[in-house]
Amino acid sequence: MSGGEQEQRNYYLGVDVGTGSVRAALVDQCGVLLAFADQPIMKWEPQFNHHEQSSEDIWAACCIVTKKVVRGIDLNRIRGLGFDATCSLVVLDKQFRPLPVNHEGDPHRNIIMWLDHRAVSQVQRINETKHRVLQYVGGVMSVEMQAPKLLWLKENLRETCWDKAGHFFDLPDFLSWKATGVTARSLCSLVCKWTYSAEKGWDDSFWKMIGLEDFVADNYSKIGNQVLPPGASLGNGLTQEAAKDLGLPAGIAVAASLIDAHAGGLGVIGADVKGHGLACEGQPVTSRLAIICGTSSCHMGISKDPIFVPGVWGPYFSAMVPGFWLNEGGQSVTGRLIDHMVQGHAAFPELQAKATASCQSVYAYLNSHLDLIKKAQSVGFLTVDLHVWPDFHGNRSPLADLTLKGMVTGLKLSQDLDDLAILYLATVQAIAFGTRFIIEAMEAAGHSITTLFLCGGLSKNPLFVQMHADITGMPVVLSQEVESVLVGAAILGACASGDFTSVQQFASCPDCGNRRFPKKLQQRNDDCM
Repeated sequence: MSGGEQEQRNYYLGVDVGTGSVRAALVDQCGVLLAFADQPIMKWEPQFNHHEQSSEDIWAACCIVTKKVVRGIDLNRIRGLGFDATCSLVVLDKQFRPLPVNHEGDPHRNIIMWLDHRAVSQVQRINETKHRVLQYVGGVMSVEMQAPKLLWLKENLRETCWDKAGHFFDLPDFLSWKATGVTARSLCSLVCKWTYSAEKGWDDSFWKMIGLEDFVADNYSKIGNQVLPPGASLGNGLTQEAAKDLGLPAGIAVAASLIDAHAGGLGVIGADVKGHGLACEGQPVTSRLAIICGTSSCHMGISKDPIFVPGVWGPYFSAMVPGFWLNEGGQSVTGRLIDHMVQGHAAFPELQAKATASCQSVYAYLNSHLDLIKKAQSVGFLTVDLHVWPDFHGNRSPLADLTLKGMVTGLKLSQDLDDLAILYLATVQAIAFGTRFIIEAMEAAGHSITTLFLCGGLSKNPLFVQMHADITGMPVVLSQEVESVLVGAAILGACASGDFTSVQQFASCPDCGNRRFPKKLQQRNDDCM
């Protein structure tokens, strides 16, 4: 590419805050990722099932990665900035200063993370109300949503947190506020995690019934009374202060945000796949299931009309793709479960040593080791006598039972590397069977799913991908651009800039799509299970 051609490009920034790190990408108008950076962020677990983070630490990490990806770039060509993040709860006082969400009174730890399960009794009481808003979360609210966490804060930290609080943000909305000074919330966050309705707004009776009438009294100012669709431009763009922090020019368009999984879904579900000989070519976008698989797995299916699936979140209108209803299935802590099973095995030190010696990750080494020990049979049949039930952190979908626990059956006294590899395989298979369970529930309710579109960290693991194809019996499509979540965030910035009229225009543009989904796009389904 000539220098002149590069100068004519417009650029968009996507910033993704995951469970363990912040990542940023510079993306051009054709969806090509040009630069990438990541930075770890801190996590605290002061007691079992309490998981906390710091909004100040996360914002500092955002500034580090953003400065890295724009190094050497003509900053005047950057047109838009989009954020996505985990659906964690950020608490600030009336002057926007952090407040403690912990018994220790540490205000630095002012975020209750998405995977936090402290509010068990609160969510049980909420579900006992059988309020009408619960029909839009599969009939049962999850402990990982915001209402039970808010109720826990009121009941447990009244003086140190609740009475002083001025603002409760979903983490994606905190980031857009930090960048623009605008307290408007994204429709995505409020609809998916806070019981807001895109059509009816807040339901006063719900908040009064569960004991959080405080929000009704102040016209929901603490949790959001200005709501914008994802990709909408916020205020006057990047403030002077935020611009200095991020190393960007002031005034760049900043978009209303998305939850991280929804950014990934947006980045893949609308892909133009013409010319690749895929079975899904010519089929409606509603036949695709986007699976965003990282620390947890989220299963995103869209429909033209609302579909109510027991145990599956939604239907949410326009929460991910404008004009479509979204159903979101999920498996809590899938990536973390694999780490837990592998790292807790007696043979893990041997695995680490051998993987390091062969210059491989532990999972690449395990995949190779499975190929060595499979003999004449398919890898999948190595687990004929070993089975894992994967709900070590409860079941998010479709059983919606946070009390469920994990189980392994078929263990032997041996604890060598072969045993570790087979336990790893059984865990991956269990996760894939969980996906199949979710798909069956969605199809029973009215979805018609034919193809899986995977993205996220686990989609880079060939074994994980293959087991999903084998166990669901469906082809799996992967994009050449593996950072689909960051592309989704950048799409928001492109929309906010006005260069694209809607998120669909960018996401499904044939030219952009073909550049993002070229020859490495794969269809996998060996039907060996």
